[in-house]
Amino acid sequence: MPDTAAGRPRRGVIAVAGEALVDIVPAPTQADRTSAEQYWQFAPGGSPANVAVGLSRLDVPARMLARLADDLLGRKLRAHLADNGVDLSHSVEAAEPSSLAIVELAADGQASYDFRIAGTADWQWTDDELAGALDDGPTGPVVAVHSGSLALTTAPGHDALRELLASAVDTATVSYDPNFRPMLMGSPEEVLPGVHELLGVADVVKVSEEDLAWLHPGRKPGDVVGEWLELGPAVVVVTLGADGVLAGTSSGLHLVLPGRTVEVVDTVGAGDSFSAALLAGLHRRGLLGATARDDLYRIDRPTLEAVLTEAVAASAITCSRHGANPPTRAELDAAI
Repeated sequence: MPDTAAGRPRRGVIAVAGEALVDIVPAPTQADRTSAEQYWQFAPGGSPANVAVGLSRLDVPARMLARLADDLLGRKLRAHLADNGVDLSHSVEAAEPSSLAIVELAADGQASYDFRIAGTADWQWTDDELAGALDDGPTGPVVAVHSGSLALTTAPGHDALRELLASAVDTATVSYDPNFRPMLMGSPEEVLPGVHELLGVADVVKVSEEDLAWLHPGRKPGDVVGEWLELGPAVVVVTLGADGVLAGTSSGLHLVLPGRTVEVVDTVGAGDSFSAALLAGLHRRGLLGATARDDLYRIDRPTLEAVLTEAVAASAITCSRHGANPPTRAELDAAI
């Protein structure tokens, strides 16, 4: 995987804004499932938190903008992020309890989720808590801001996070993953205006085929990609599970890459690992930050294909092991 091109900045932070919650997941082996006491395990999760960990493991400076509860689970979430090298200097110590997600795994490892979020820490953002969140740090300026999933759709804090993304446009690349959770987000008709609003500020968009099937039932992913690109992003990527990835760019590129054959343990965090590797690949090639926006909008086919190949590999690695466990840079390099 080539490093940043000559003449482009090698440093810079990616800030990730949103939920860090606890997944309650089935135990990883059949032997563990022989007793009720061992059937469930607690694991760190939350789509944005998974992306931050994935970035840090890929040697990209990552800053987590999260509201972390001062309870047992919140302290474990904080330790998990810190142990993975994620900068928590702009995270908030919240008085509310930690959020929970109950994960169910199908026979093929596909994950579905139920949430316990009422009154919990992740959704109480205020503008004051985000003041200075995008300031320069010891590893350089914030060159990209990523968010998505429940944090951008759950009141009362979603407005503050949406304003943060809008304010970041002048200095940073904006990355958006809708990562829909239908049981908590209302109907597609209710969600769509907010999606269009975020597409108007986003430069990089990653969405799953499953997300699109819920938001736009009956429509082909490629048709939606073209429509979304007209709203402003430079790159829109649709993950197709085992079938790979479909992508389009504002300059007219269209790519389809196959998936990787892998023995799936579960799909928890696979999309988040894809997002992390996608952003890490753009970061290494100097394509993040407002000063690189023109280059990003003119990204060429070989560069985009290389970045997407890395993202597909990162997702496959995560599917091959239990839970949201993204690869390191060395593991990804070995898989390419």
